[in-house]
Amino acid sequence: MENLRGALAPNSRIRVAKKVKTFVLDTNVLLHDPQSIFKFEDNNLAIPVEVLEELDAIKGEQSSERGRNARRVHRILQELLPDTRSMQEGVEMRNGGTLSVIINPYLSDPSRRSPAMERLRAILPDLSKKDNRIIAAALFVQEQYPPPTILVTKDVNVQLKARALGLESEDYLSDKVPEADEEASYREIPLTIYELQRFCSEGEFEIDGDTAQNLFLNEYLLLRSDEGKTMPARYHGDGMARRLKIPEFVKAPGGIPVRPRNLEQQFLMDALLDDSIQMITCFGKAGTGKTLLSTACALHQTSDEHSKYDGVSITRPIITLGKDIGFLPGTLDEKMKPWLQPYYDALEVLIPSKPPKEPQFAAKKVSKKKHRQYNEPFAPVSSFAPSGGHGSVNPVKPYERLLKSGLVELEALCFIRGRSIARRFFILDEAQQLTPHEVKTVITRISEGSKIVLIGDPAQIDNPYVDSRSNGLVYCHNRMKGQSIAAHVKLTKGERSKLAELAADLL
Repeated sequence: MENLRGALAPNSRIRVAKKVKTFVLDTNVLLHDPQSIFKFEDNNLAIPVEVLEELDAIKGEQSSERGRNARRVHRILQELLPDTRSMQEGVEMRNGGTLSVIINPYLSDPSRRSPAMERLRAILPDLSKKDNRIIAAALFVQEQYPPPTILVTKDVNVQLKARALGLESEDYLSDKVPEADEEASYREIPLTIYELQRFCSEGEFEIDGDTAQNLFLNEYLLLRSDEGKTMPARYHGDGMARRLKIPEFVKAPGGIPVRPRNLEQQFLMDALLDDSIQMITCFGKAGTGKTLLSTACALHQTSDEHSKYDGVSITRPIITLGKDIGFLPGTLDEKMKPWLQPYYDALEVLIPSKPPKEPQFAAKKVSKKKHRQYNEPFAPVSSFAPSGGHGSVNPVKPYERLLKSGLVELEALCFIRGRSIARRFFILDEAQQLTPHEVKTVITRISEGSKIVLIGDPAQIDNPYVDSRSNGLVYCHNRMKGQSIAAHVKLTKGERSKLAELAADLL
């Protein structure tokens, strides 16, 4: 080991060793995970001073997760770098690595020249942009220190620009789930016809040891005989698979009965109605019924006065957890309505304003319409008013009574910090848009007697700082897999319409 000069002061503590790497961190990595500073083992860690400037601009966001993370990073750096000497020389951390703050002298003194800086100015001439200045700081570190230098950023465009300049760059991988082949929605277990018959009569079946070793607790299965007969089941541990316990249908108060339309929806309904399961993760493309079925099962369990839950809470991120919604006019409910419109649609389906007629009355309904067409061209205004109303042309929808009573709450996710959610059936939609830290923030709000359902499509992500392997929904499923109070269901078959199914598959 030897000390090097150049970055900050003559006594820089950055070490030189063949196995050691120097990682330069972008701002978005620290905002994504403030604890990332401690997750680079015994390697060198360099933070450009431009990152501190960006954190300073973000720390004032009082109601956002970004602001809280920026302030958390500042506190960590204050503890690690308590004085001027440590800032200038860097410090050794408890994991064996070092931490330094980098000031690039080439930016403050244009007369200083180097091949890397000349190449930078030729390709990225606008050095007023913070991204370009952070890349410049990483290039400076690469020139000064022999160990391999890697710029760590969650911004794909910054990664591409760095590589174009000959600088190695990568995503922050600490919270990414392992890369794996596309997993099936469920596993099939082969049985003889006699074993399947015994399972149907007894409600449970002992799976052989070798097969059971590869199963996770609460994993959903399809038992299949050689003759093609099948039965769905759930693995309860200790080699035992048990029959699903689901009713013929579920029903919201004053609503229509909802039945599972396919095998995967049966799995989801079983998990939603099982009190022993407190957390469910559900993957599904558009139109597979994850939103509608979750809402229906939640309302079904809160309709009884002896229900375990006091009500249903529904929310979704506005792109990201910390995004402010102040740009929309009106009250909080009015601001949230555009974002939560899918749930208003689901409630309208579950509790329609006009219940569907039985088929035998369809002919009478048509004849009445024809009769009105010729004899009553103008319907009276009072026919549009709600019962007991004042002649309003906007009748109160049946599900609005649930909202006004508090049985159903549609709320903003950005205000969940600090809450303790007790005896609620909590549905978090579009969970794939959240970071692992944000999902952890939500789940740790759930008190005893509550249940949380995280649903989303890992293939549809708008958040630029997460992907199919690092988003909160996938991360949560990966870490909670096999826990006795957690279950996972994957929906693959679209049930919205043939058009929606084709569009989801082909477009």
